[in-house]
Amino acid sequence: MKNPVQQAASLLLEKLMMLLVHVRPFLAGSGGETTPPPPGDYDTSCFKRGDLLEVPRTLFIHFGIYLGENRVAHLMPDILPSFTDDLRQIQQVVTNKRLILGVIARTASVRVDTVENFAYGGSILVNHMDRLFEDQVLGSEEAARRAEKLMGTTAYSLLWNNCEHFVTYCRYGAPVSFQTDKFCETVKMIIRDQRSVLASVLVGLASIVCLGLAPSTTLPTIFIPFFLWMAG
Repeated sequence: MKNPVQQAASLLLEKLMMLLVHVRPFLAGSGGETTPPPPGDYDTSCFKRGDLLEVPRTLFIHFGIYLGENRVAHLMPDILPSFTDDLRQIQQVVTNKRLILGVIARTASVRVDTVENFAYGGSILVNHMDRLFEDQVLGSEEAARRAEKLMGTTAYSLLWNNCEHFVTYCRYGAPVSFQTDKFCETVKMIIRDQRSVLASVLVGLASIVCLGLAPSTTLPTIFIPFFLWMAG
């Protein structure tokens, strides 16, 4: 059976590799253009205004609030709103370059896209999180109105303000991210294990790149396990 620390390190490596794959076109100067989303057979007649939509990916889940008429409000990292107010440019499909720079600059926007552009060919789960919140589910119209009020530029943080925080606030009244909680528990488990020197270094480097943390606060996290290992 695989060691839990090895499993955690493997998960973090996969996430880091995913980020590098997205960054590669930017480094190569390709222009960062995205291809149109693959055609999806989405029956929007089964969606109701205020529904919480989930699109499971290989390593993460993307969330949005359905507004009706084939429109989904969702939070995405995006650098472009920091440089222009031109809604025609901002409303174009977010490229990898815009997304990665938005993560680094900790800038995002709550935007509206079609179901096809939101799901990008993935399967859609509807109100799958309701079972976790029981009596906390707000009315569908209230959820949709909350999403509409938050439209526009906002700060981005993987830990405190991501797409899952956005939808849980809209539908359940409190911003929560189970993905973030799981990620943080994984990081803690790796750092607590003094044998995981390489994994701890990767965690620190990933924190600088993915979370936008300052190197001055992250570098001690990288090297403390190394010194503990040396001392042990």
